[in-house]
Amino acid sequence: MQALILAGGRGTRLRPYTMHFPKPLVPIGDYPILEVIIRQLRACEFQRVTILTGHLAELIQAYFGNGERWGIEIEYVREAVPLNTAGALRLVQNCEDDFLVMNGDVLTTLDFLDLLAQHRRVGAQATVATVQRESKVDFGVVEPDAEGFLESYLEKPVYRYQVSMGVYVLSRGCRDLIAEGEALGMPDLLLRVKAAGQRVYCAQSDCYWLDIGRVDDYEEAQNQFVANPQRFFPRGR
Repeated sequence: MQALILAGGRGTRLRPYTMHFPKPLVPIGDYPILEVIIRQLRACEFQRVTILTGHLAELIQAYFGNGERWGIEIEYVREAVPLNTAGALRLVQNCEDDFLVMNGDVLTTLDFLDLLAQHRRVGAQATVATVQRESKVDFGVVEPDAEGFLESYLEKPVYRYQVSMGVYVLSRGCRDLIAEGEALGMPDLLLRVKAAGQRVYCAQSDCYWLDIGRVDDYEEAQNQFVANPQRFFPRGR
C-alpha cells in the first residue's frame, strides 16, 4: 500500500519554529511530526511512502533517507514551483490503484488502514476523512424574514459541522483531472471529481485530530503527545 505525504509548505504560521526547519521536522515529543506519521503508516501496513517536498527539501531527505530505519520504502518528489496541495500529485508517476494522501503536519489517532478499507467498500473515487468541530457564537443571533420582521432568535447558538482532516484516499484516475504543472488545491480536486460524475465519500471519525498550523496548535500537540505517546502508536510502533 502507498501513501503520499504533502511536505512542501513553508509553515509561515508556525514561525519562529519553522525559520530554519521545514514544518514536518518540527519535534513532537521525541520525534519530528513527520516521523510520527511514518511510524503510524508502517504500523498500518503501508509499504511505500512518497514525500512531496519543496521548502528545505534537502533536510527532510537527509533525515528520512530511503526509510530503511523504519522498515518502509521512502521516495521523494520535489516541486520546482509551489503546486498547492493537489497539483503536486501530478508529479508522482507510479501511483497505485488506491493511495492515501495526507498533510505532513497532522497529529491524529485515525486508523489509516480502516480509512482505505472504507474507500474501497463504498466504491468511491475519492474519500476525505472528516471530524466534527463546533463553534459557539457569543451573541444572540437574530434572523429576520424577507420583510424585516423577526423570524427566529437564537441565544448564543452552537454550530456543529464536519471538517476535513487533511487525510484522503484517492483512486488513480483522480490524477487525470489535474493538468500538468497546474497549481490546484485539494478542495478543488474533490469538486472536480464530483463534477465528473464520480463519488466522493466523507468518512466521519471521532478520533483525535489536530492540524499543527499555528503556534498554539503546536503547543497543544506537544501537550497531548507527551502526556500519552502510546495513544498515537496503538499498533505498537
